[in-house]
Amino acid sequence: MFYLLSTFNYFVSIFIFLVGLCVGSFINVLIDRLPNGESIGGRSYCDHCKKRLEAIDLIPVLSFFFLLGKCRTCHKRLVVQYPIVEFITGVTFLIIWLYFGFYLTIVQLLAYFLLAAVCIVIVGTDLKYHIIPDSMTALFILSALVIGKGDSIATQLSGGVVLFLVLYGIYLVTRGKMMGFGDVKLAFGMGILFGVIDGLIALYLSFLIGGIVSIFLLLSGKSKLKSKIAFGPFMILGTVLMLLYSQQIHGVIEKIF
Repeated sequence: MFYLLSTFNYFVSIFIFLVGLCVGSFINVLIDRLPNGESIGGRSYCDHCKKRLEAIDLIPVLSFFFLLGKCRTCHKRLVVQYPIVEFITGVTFLIIWLYFGFYLTIVQLLAYFLLAAVCIVIVGTDLKYHIIPDSMTALFILSALVIGKGDSIATQLSGGVVLFLVLYGIYLVTRGKMMGFGDVKLAFGMGILFGVIDGLIALYLSFLIGGIVSIFLLLSGKSKLKSKIAFGPFMILGTVLMLLYSQQIHGVIEKIF
């Protein structure tokens, strides 16, 4: 019985990883099309020659290597973003299954998968275009309402309002130079997900990591003082850390204070 259960979990894990790869392929479409106002329907195409890709060209990760990283038609280099995003999504889905899958309801598990996919889209669009699409923020909030770490809807909403006001205040003081309004709206989603206390901790982690990375980029000469740095990815990282390691983080805080 134990062997059968282990074998079943093994195959489910492989299946979820493969599903994640396929979702990652669609995430690439969202990253490239949403910020440009393009329709997400229709076949994928080469960014250079605009030739529609064949089914054989759309196999997640593998197609990139089969084609040696080049378009089959124009032979220009494909963006390495595609296999990276696909692989990261596959691994992320697998981690969610192994970390949460055995004690969540189907609805909660699907909400985690949705949240993960949305987070990857947000990181991609913010890094590439400095845009966080409103549609992705809305899906973030929707999945946060299902996952919700707060005791009640009221707790979740209060967390959303508090985090929104905190970042909105910073947005006003800095006149939008430190972050965009998309970050402010994303903070509302983080508050919905965690509530006030954990939401503020996640936000603090975002600023802490963002500050460390910014200092490193300045010292290494890869960024200038007035350079625009996407803050969305750091907010997502703070969210992930709080989801995975909330108990450990609270333990560290208790030791300090």
